[in-house]
Amino acid sequence: MDIRRLCVFCGSAGGVKPEYAHAATELGQTAAARGIELVYGGGRVGLMGTLADACLKAGGRVIGVIPEALATKELAHQGCTELHVVQSMHERKALMAELSDGFVALPGGLGTLEELFEVWTWGQLGFHKKPCGLLNAAGFFDRLLEFLAHAADEQFMRPDHLAMLAQADDAETLLARLAEYSPPDVRKWLRQDET
Repeated sequence: MDIRRLCVFCGSAGGVKPEYAHAATELGQTAAARGIELVYGGGRVGLMGTLADACLKAGGRVIGVIPEALATKELAHQGCTELHVVQSMHERKALMAELSDGFVALPGGLGTLEELFEVWTWGQLGFHKKPCGLLNAAGFFDRLLEFLAHAADEQFMRPDHLAMLAQADDAETLLARLAEYSPPDVRKWLRQDET
């Protein structure tokens, strides 16, 4: 799969472990080296800012998408290659998805998880065929992955849907897995034209 633009969901906080910032830096630098543009939430703080700064410093392109309510609080990264200011979180997520060829989550909180689960669900339902992945810095997502395996064991998720989520603990490996992604033949309860 050709990934020219990668959407990254990550925390507006930095977390307690330095490995989280290292992973954001590594992903930004690796994307720039591969000529992959980053699409992210447009913030200048936390892992969001670390990711954007690393990519820009390495000569990459960064597209930020931020709601006006957050941009006016001076949280917007003014150094982005492009910065889109939208009216709502819904518009933000829709534009980020539209602009991107794949999705990755770095460590983060509720917003990061919500964004990842939404695009993963869209893929499960067949609304897109873009890869989704976790950059599992310092084992941040280990317990989440255990829970997801439990959900599949309890038959609330099909194993092929669980397998749609790529994972790695370094950027190079994760990007390689995203590039190799082949979407499963998704047969759910609804066709896209029925939603």
